[in-house]
Amino acid sequence: MIALLYFILAVLVSPFKSKIRLEAENTALRYQLIVLRRKVRGRIRLTNGDRLVFIQLYRWFPSVLKVITVIRPETLVRWHRAGFRRYWRWKSRLVGGRPQINAELRALIRRMSIENPLWGAPRIHGELLKLGFEVAQSSVAKYMVKRRGPPSQGWRTFLRNHVPEIAAMDLFVVPTIGFDLLYAFIIIRLDRRDLVWINVTTNPTAEWVARQITEAFPWNEAPHYLIRDRDRIYGTIVTRRLHAMGIRDKPIAPASPWQNSFAE
Repeated sequence: MIALLYFILAVLVSPFKSKIRLEAENTALRYQLIVLRRKVRGRIRLTNGDRLVFIQLYRWFPSVLKVITVIRPETLVRWHRAGFRRYWRWKSRLVGGRPQINAELRALIRRMSIENPLWGAPRIHGELLKLGFEVAQSSVAKYMVKRRGPPSQGWRTFLRNHVPEIAAMDLFVVPTIGFDLLYAFIIIRLDRRDLVWINVTTNPTAEWVARQITEAFPWNEAPHYLIRDRDRIYGTIVTRRLHAMGIRDKPIAPASPWQNSFAE
């Protein structure tokens, strides 16, 4: 009686199901008939092919669980999970590639990165090659000790270590009493706060800034580093002039006004 009621409810609900869902359930029912016809001595024997068919139907249409009766639904779900485990185990198998790095070399990489905090992966890789270790730079970066801070010296450390060799330049606006605008350009040395150069113009250009740098520093007295902000006026002409004079261009970091004020 309960089975008959279940059948009647299934017939009443079937018009509301999608066509592809009905076809999937019909396929599952027909395949179960094929399996039942192979029954030997009252026992159902499932092959790997049968399991694969049921798993694929369940993967495409999970609703087929409601019409499968030759096996329990939890059994089909267990087969599905086991298939996924075997698939990813096959995908994760070793198929060659780079040889494994021994524990001694990994310990050496970690020790070099700890004892030399300013060294990056390229420097450690080069030192290992000099010692006769054949290892890729990506492997060195993988086994280095990860630091929370930047691998190189910070801005304050840079200023403290190289302050005698640093100069800073800036261009700012000066309003006049007649409501005109003048642009003042200054260069100072950071070690003694000496004013090296100052000039004023009403029309600043990259060529004008490059000429001011040339006039501010004789060729034998140029600083090693010149700090500047990221104003667009310091274009290619200015950076080429600095390079020609042997000065290393050091723009401040984006959105970091504290670096500019600290330098000033």
